[in-house]
Amino acid sequence: MRDVFHDELDEIGAGVAEMIRLVAVAMEQATGSLLDADLNRAERVIDADQQVDDLRVALEDRAFQVIALQQPVATDLRVVVTTLHLVADLERMGDLALHVAKIARLRFPDVAVPDEARDVISQMGEVAHSLVLKVGEVVEGRDLSLAQAIEAEDDSMDALRRKLFTLVLSPRWAHGTEAAIDMTLLGRYYERYADHAVAVARRTIFIVTGVRPGPVANGTTAR
Repeated sequence: MRDVFHDELDEIGAGVAEMIRLVAVAMEQATGSLLDADLNRAERVIDADQQVDDLRVALEDRAFQVIALQQPVATDLRVVVTTLHLVADLERMGDLALHVAKIARLRFPDVAVPDEARDVISQMGEVAHSLVLKVGEVVEGRDLSLAQAIEAEDDSMDALRRKLFTLVLSPRWAHGTEAAIDMTLLGRYYERYADHAVAVARRTIFIVTGVRPGPVANGTTAR
């Protein structure tokens, strides 16, 4: 029975790794579609989001089945239950990449990002990609030091969002309300993507140690 249980955990872990890969690709492609006014890429991100949603449902069903049939306790139960929360964070990361792609599609054939904001949005995309790659390493290797380092990189995303606000609120902003709203939403989407990456890292810490990390000032639980 224990072999069956651990085989199930391995399969769930493989599904989590696949979700991480999918949401990494989604945000990378969404950022590219945004900066290049690439409608085809935006559409691919939008279409692929269903795969992330379906995988979350499949992993949740599998986890519930493990609880019902294997009746795990102590550490094993913590792993299964925390994984349920973790896949919800990953699914939300996919949704946020979807929202970025939808702005690219909405503004096509124009480029959604004004020239003076391109560098900031590009950097936000790079930080998002770096964070999700690190999340993959944390989840696969149960790397606690890297999990803690992820929070420091999240601070970089917060700083970029503030920089984007400064641009939008500047008297020199010449792109009107519509573009200002787009930039405000994009800043939020990238920031929340990073916050959910932090949440995944923190849940991994809890899986390994059984100790919940302290609260984060900007909050990683809001959607």
